[in-house]
Amino acid sequence: MSGNSFAYSEQAGGGEATELGQEATSTVSPSGAFGLFSSDLKKNEDLKQMLESNKDSAKLDAMKRIVGMIAKGKNASELFPAVVKNVASKNIEIKKLVYVYLVRYAEEQQDLALLSISTFQRALKDPNQLIRASALRVLSSIRVPIIVPIMMLAIKEASADLSPYVRKNAAHAIQKLYSLDPEQKEMLIEVIEKLLKDKSTLVAGSVVMAFEEVCPDRIDLIHKNYRKLCNLLVDVEEWGQVVIIHMLTRYARTQFVSPWKEDDGLEDNEKNFYESDDEQKEKTDQKKKPYAMDPDHRLLIRNTKPLLQSRNAAVVMAVAQLYWHISPKSEVGIISKSLVRLLRSNREVQYIVLQNIATMSIQRKGMFEPYLKSFYVRSTDPTMIKILKLEILTNLANEANISTLLREFQTYVKSQDKQFAAATIQTIGRCATNISEVTDTCLSGLVCLLSNRDEIVVAESVVVIKKLLQMQPAQHGEIIKHMAKLLDSITVPVARASILWLIGENCERVPKIAPDVLRKMAKSFTNEDDLVKLQILNLGAKLYLTNSKQAKEWTPAGKAKKENPAKKFYSDSEEEEDSSDSSSDSESESGSASGEQDEEGDSSEDSSEDSSSEHRSDSESVSEVGDKRTAKRNSKSKGKSDSEDEEKENEKSKTSDSSSTDSSSVEESSSDSESESESESESESKKVTMEKEKKTKEDRNLTKDVSLLDLDDFNPVSTPVVLPTPALSPSLIADLEGLNLSTSSSVISVNTPVFVPVKTHVLLHRMSGRGLAAHYFFPRQPCIFGDKMVSIQITLNNTTDRKIENIHIEGKKLPMGMQMHVFNPIESLEPEGSITVSMGIDFCDSTQTASFQLCTKDDCFNVNIQPPVGELLLPVAMSEKDFKKEQGMLTGMNETSTVIIAAPQNFTPSVILQKVVNIANVGVVPSGQDNIYRFAAKTVHSGSLMLVTVELKEGSTAQLIINTERTVIGSVLLRELKPVLSQG
Repeated sequence: MSGNSFAYSEQAGGGEATELGQEATSTVSPSGAFGLFSSDLKKNEDLKQMLESNKDSAKLDAMKRIVGMIAKGKNASELFPAVVKNVASKNIEIKKLVYVYLVRYAEEQQDLALLSISTFQRALKDPNQLIRASALRVLSSIRVPIIVPIMMLAIKEASADLSPYVRKNAAHAIQKLYSLDPEQKEMLIEVIEKLLKDKSTLVAGSVVMAFEEVCPDRIDLIHKNYRKLCNLLVDVEEWGQVVIIHMLTRYARTQFVSPWKEDDGLEDNEKNFYESDDEQKEKTDQKKKPYAMDPDHRLLIRNTKPLLQSRNAAVVMAVAQLYWHISPKSEVGIISKSLVRLLRSNREVQYIVLQNIATMSIQRKGMFEPYLKSFYVRSTDPTMIKILKLEILTNLANEANISTLLREFQTYVKSQDKQFAAATIQTIGRCATNISEVTDTCLSGLVCLLSNRDEIVVAESVVVIKKLLQMQPAQHGEIIKHMAKLLDSITVPVARASILWLIGENCERVPKIAPDVLRKMAKSFTNEDDLVKLQILNLGAKLYLTNSKQAKEWTPAGKAKKENPAKKFYSDSEEEEDSSDSSSDSESESGSASGEQDEEGDSSEDSSEDSSSEHRSDSESVSEVGDKRTAKRNSKSKGKSDSEDEEKENEKSKTSDSSSTDSSSVEESSSDSESESESESESESKKVTMEKEKKTKEDRNLTKDVSLLDLDDFNPVSTPVVLPTPALSPSLIADLEGLNLSTSSSVISVNTPVFVPVKTHVLLHRMSGRGLAAHYFFPRQPCIFGDKMVSIQITLNNTTDRKIENIHIEGKKLPMGMQMHVFNPIESLEPEGSITVSMGIDFCDSTQTASFQLCTKDDCFNVNIQPPVGELLLPVAMSEKDFKKEQGMLTGMNETSTVIIAAPQNFTPSVILQKVVNIANVGVVPSGQDNIYRFAAKTVHSGSLMLVTVELKEGSTAQLIINTERTVIGSVLLRELKPVLSQG
């Protein structure tokens, strides 16, 4: 504390030291620091003593220091009683400073101010105009309805004062009184009408402000004062000029004919059915009359023109707005030079000016074309100003200047400001769309950007190229092929979706690439963003219509069917019957159409058997299913030698098959055909072994024939890929691990909360509750009233000086299915008393609002509770193995994810943990990987699992994944977690 006091003393200098009643010292000992701290506490006491002094010089000195404190933003409200005693001082200087203080604090200290109201009334008759004006300002600052009649009388008298300064303050007081009591409107309009006739430039701006606040629709009050206001405008203070110009702009737009009519060359010569020839002729004659501007209209334009040279940016903007709306098109160009001049101002002014120029440049490019270079971006500009300048440059682009602008854009793309670089790419796309002469040039430049190292630049380029190729897709097949190669490296969902859309839209022009892209995307379908998933389905549908032979094996629906563990393991007995005979037959006919039809027929039969088997297995006990699955795995080694001979035959058949047949299609066709001729016990062991060996052989041949259609970019790694045995997908392995649990299940139990937020929510404000206040918060504990209810604690406070009796809840208006357990009625709550009660609400796993009435003996108040989505959960304790197993069963539509971008320091374990548990009541799952953080919970009502994963990527990005059957809650939780984890 001593260091802080010393720094304050040094910064303030000798003046502050004198103010504190201390001598400035060059060194500070502990005792000295304590003395300085003590004197700081006594500082206001010294001022109070000075204000009570008999000497005017001491009082004046004290008031100067107090007003100085206010100017520095310090709180001097506790001095109000001491200051208000001096309101009747005969010293004019003291009185002026006292009124300055009272204007500042009268609204906060209304009770004390009311005690001196008679003094303020007397001051309204003071000979000094400053005192009269200050008294009126203080009086209008006391926001108490009881003094409305006094204020009204004071305003009327002040509006007729000889001093224009007092009349100006009367206009200011009109707005304050109107906001306090709108019923005084008619009487206040009479005062406004009187003040509008005032010829003083000091009054004009203030009374127009009062007019705009109280009665902006009374245009008739402006008619007789219009010319006077136009002539006074140049001499009014700057803020008054802004107010008057805005009002006169509105007046001119409603009262004068638009000068833009002179440019309209359209004539309606069509004769109405019942119109006579004379009427038609009269109408035609009227149209031929040239436009003549009203003299009053011209008066306004002429008198505002000098204000374009004002030093005040707001005045210049107001005049520019006026010219834009009411001047002829041939004269509006005069404002462009003044607006460009404002671009030398500070950044805040630049931003507003650029926004207006961007809007104006859309309709009238010619105004700003001479100042094109003024909108070139500087490296020191903030991002938002850069983007606004880009928008203006785009609006001004034409055939004459586009080459210059493209060279400028080429520099901008290299900017370190990635948001600006992305905006530049969008700008290039807009220019290419608007100016056909440079479309090919822009497209070539954007294709070159696809080799950029920055992912954001590449992603934005892809999106823009997609839009350009929509204009002439037939000419750019090579570009589409090049973009298909980027799918492995681009991770931004919008860019990936754009590439897939392009390939789908042009799948007939790239017949070799489209099926291979679909094959790859089908494998990663469950991990993709929703936007990408839709385009994968779109690509699959289009390929199925144009190239069904290759596409049918790789549609996501078929892929999902093949990888469904329930289908595989519940229907093995039916699938494997008579497998050996049909296997050789079907594979020897793989090249014929009839063979393909037979395979499809077999598949349909198998699927019907699958469903019956699955239905039958559902009726079995968990232990029986577990025992059967364990027996299947144990039979692997027993049937291995029998299956090797048959596998060699299958390998020969596969080698002779078409090169476009994928490994998964071979697996499916062989398993379908083999299911017709083998006994159940033999087929079970053979199938598992065949799957393992086939997969291994395919992986060994991966380097020789990675892409079915020779797409070289789909094999970035030249070394062979060695997969563990058995070679199954991670999700399938996770499912297999869980099959040997027999009657036991994963240990998933409710855990204690990691963190309980202290944030409370207002249930009933003390003002609305007539002294009864209520706040609630979520303690994150299982509810004692029901296992499906969310626990809520409510704190009731009596802020009155009387007892509140019979506090209870009634009038519950709950959505269907929602239930509530209320607290027992509280007989009485003493004054200033407080009590905390518990209740439970079953929200049915939704964020719907629970509405009810909080009642007392005398009143009932409508209140409601809406739970944050994170409070609908209970934390779950589970192992990493169990987490992965459950996550493997919650994929596809049960998974939602998004990419998070934040600074690396915000991705530390402690920060991620703190942010996630602050939003959601989840438990922490141990993780064996440093870059992956896992959290688990279950919904209170249905007990559905909610699995949250935060996986850190390279740089400053991370992926947030949520797996749950309650997809709506999962989506809402994702939306709430994303901005929190992205914050800096």
